[in-house]
Amino acid sequence: MSAEDTAYVTYVYAVARDGDALRESAAEPAGVAGAPVRIIPGTGDGAPVFVASSVSAQDFDEAALRRHLEDLEWLEAVARAHHAVIERLGAATTVLPLRLATVYLDDDRAREALDADRATFEQLLARLEGHVEWGVKIYVEAPDEAVSPPPPGPASSPGVGPGRAYLGNRRAQRSVRDSAHRAARTAAERIEAAGRAFATDRARHRVQQGELAGSRDENVVNDAYLLRADLSDAFRAEVAHAADDLPGVRVDVTGPWVPYSFATAPEPAAAEGGPS
Repeated sequence: MSAEDTAYVTYVYAVARDGDALRESAAEPAGVAGAPVRIIPGTGDGAPVFVASSVSAQDFDEAALRRHLEDLEWLEAVARAHHAVIERLGAATTVLPLRLATVYLDDDRAREALDADRATFEQLLARLEGHVEWGVKIYVEAPDEAVSPPPPGPASSPGVGPGRAYLGNRRAQRSVRDSAHRAARTAAERIEAAGRAFATDRARHRVQQGELAGSRDENVVNDAYLLRADLSDAFRAEVAHAADDLPGVRVDVTGPWVPYSFATAPEPAAAEGGPS
């Protein structure tokens, strides 16, 4: 198939308000599959717009997307490009991110969906304006090797057999871990208090386990907070010190991000496919 015969579909990244800042930021990055990023206007004055690209139907129609769900390398490349566009847009203006691989047959179908949900999109954009997202994770740290079970062998203390020494060490481990979990609850209460003082909203996410956790430590809280940009520093300062006096507990604060966790948009009815 020649370049002239290639069929395209419309890939949409986000909803935004039109303006110079949006158009300047959209003009800079290449998007998914290296495609140029462009604006699809809604109908009527002041209507929200879609930020989109034209991508090959061979890779992005409904059947192709189903095939690609098992191709982790392909999905990672698409996700990186998708989020790179949104982050650049979000640095310039308020954007409402859409889910990965929101695809329409063409611009007309995309515009129909944009117009159909105009009121909801406008409400969400107004809510997110001037706001950013901060992520907060609390970890219970893995026990030190000092309280780990000893290797099989002679007891280190006279009169104490290997079995009893092992059980003693297990009890010590449980005690340390129980104390750390209590301390983590204290840290969570402090962070929630900071959220009530500074944040507009809070979203609770599933805690990360295994490889997603990124360490041996146990992730016990995985929250996102929506904050006015001018209150971010005060919130971050409170949260960063929430575990200073709590042994066995670590708090990670990340951001500011485009507020993905608070951009719950309606499922585009006219979308032709894409992974959920």
